[in-house]
Amino acid sequence: MNTWEVGIAVGVLALGTYLIRLAGPALRNRISISASTEALLDRAAVVLLVAVALTGTLFVDHDFAGWARRAGVGVGVIAALCKAPIAVVVILAAATAAGLRAVGVA
Repeated sequence: MNTWEVGIAVGVLALGTYLIRLAGPALRNRISISASTEALLDRAAVVLLVAVALTGTLFVDHDFAGWARRAGVGVGVIAALCKAPIAVVVILAAATAAGLRAVGVA
């Protein structure tokens, strides 16, 4: 790809992202959805986020990510469930994974 092609692609993606973000507030009062549809959309967002998180936890490219990453994510999830601040969650998860890797757990 040429540099100008990449620039055009980035510009198109940026414009599309902006238009999608603008569509929410612009259409909020024009479109009405039922309470059950709204609840379904909320659940769908959570399921999508969990799927992305699990994929990142379990795999690096097409290979198994290893046990240290799984343990780090597990500690992070437990800290989040205990209502720890996000900085503490991230630090605990990273320290767990790094500590396990330091002692040879992949």
